Amino acid sequence: MNEDQFKGKAKNIGGKIQEEVGDLIDSKSQEAKGIAKQVEGKAQEKVGDLKEIAKDRGNC
Repeated sequence: MNEDQFKGKAKNIGGKIQEEVGDLIDSKSQEAKGIAKQVEGKAQEKVGDLKEIAKDRGNC
């Protein structure tokens, strides 16, 4: 697991928590921020996946 995969996964988990907290306290803005953080985390994870593929193929 590379740094982008790790950080992306952490952002995704943090975003899920933030979304749930927003739901519990009935804060639509916190829910939205949590969802946005999840999207950012998933994108960063995918970048990490691509880096791993490139590394395995010897391109990086």
